[in-house]
Amino acid sequence: MKVTVLDDYQRVALQSADWSGVTARAEIAVVDHHLDGEKLVEALAGSEVIVLMRERTAVPATLLDRLPALRLIVTTGPFNAAIDVGAAIERGITVCGTGGDVQPTVELTWALILGLARWVAAEDAALRTGAWQTSVGTGLSGKTLGIVGLGRIGRRVARIATAFRMETVAWSQHLDPEVAVARGVKPVTKAELFASADVVSIHLVLSARSRGLIGRAELEAMRPTALLVNTSRGPIVDEDALAEALTQGRIAGAALDVYGTEPLPAASPLRSAPRTLLTPHIGYVTSDSYSQFYGEVVQDIVAFWDGSPIRVIEL
Repeated sequence: MKVTVLDDYQRVALQSADWSGVTARAEIAVVDHHLDGEKLVEALAGSEVIVLMRERTAVPATLLDRLPALRLIVTTGPFNAAIDVGAAIERGITVCGTGGDVQPTVELTWALILGLARWVAAEDAALRTGAWQTSVGTGLSGKTLGIVGLGRIGRRVARIATAFRMETVAWSQHLDPEVAVARGVKPVTKAELFASADVVSIHLVLSARSRGLIGRAELEAMRPTALLVNTSRGPIVDEDALAEALTQGRIAGAALDVYGTEPLPAASPLRSAPRTLLTPHIGYVTSDSYSQFYGEVVQDIVAFWDGSPIRVIEL
């Protein structure tokens, strides 16, 4: 029996949990880099179980058709938009998930806000070349934080904003104004948020409704001194429009942890856009998260083999 663990970029999957319950019954193959196309099919050949780290690798029906031995897909996290769950079910393949904590993403959101506002990465790079004090930062006290999506992550981000003495406003298509007010957040229209916020932070689930939600019109509505932060999903923002806004100086900066295509292609205009702080989708990447993810992956695999699947993802 073969179990393949995909996208173990940091080579820590097998050290993050006790896999003895799996190794006693199967061979484990670990892939430490991103694969697609024929190379992905070759790596997964003969696998009865594949393990995914979040949405790093897509699993569409066309891939499933080429994996006749596959019986179980386990993804870290409680859901995974990159898996065609319906196609898997049709082919008799079980899909299971794990738990997950949103706090690491909340923490990275604030790391990016602070890093961008004070140009930490740029000053670090400049200092190493011999330069000294090359930028003028932006203070957060008294400024307005605009949260797009006041869900589990957005609410925690808003709570931290009070420590910086920021006013917080929020908008989403399904925002309950009473819930926002109860959390000390002012509900506003989409237009009001982009026109008034000094920092816009995105916390929406990617869907047909949210894809491309922030485009040229929204970016043009932002203040030239405003900052945009996205730790949610890349396709929510029109990346070409964002790169253009940055290049033309229409907004002051952007900090991004997520992208439309990941890993971020070398030709992406975001790589060369000015006033950016870019991280490689590490919002959930902490040792604590990995311990939970892979520990529960092992539980899922063993439970499936024992005939009692747990944390099954349905349509």
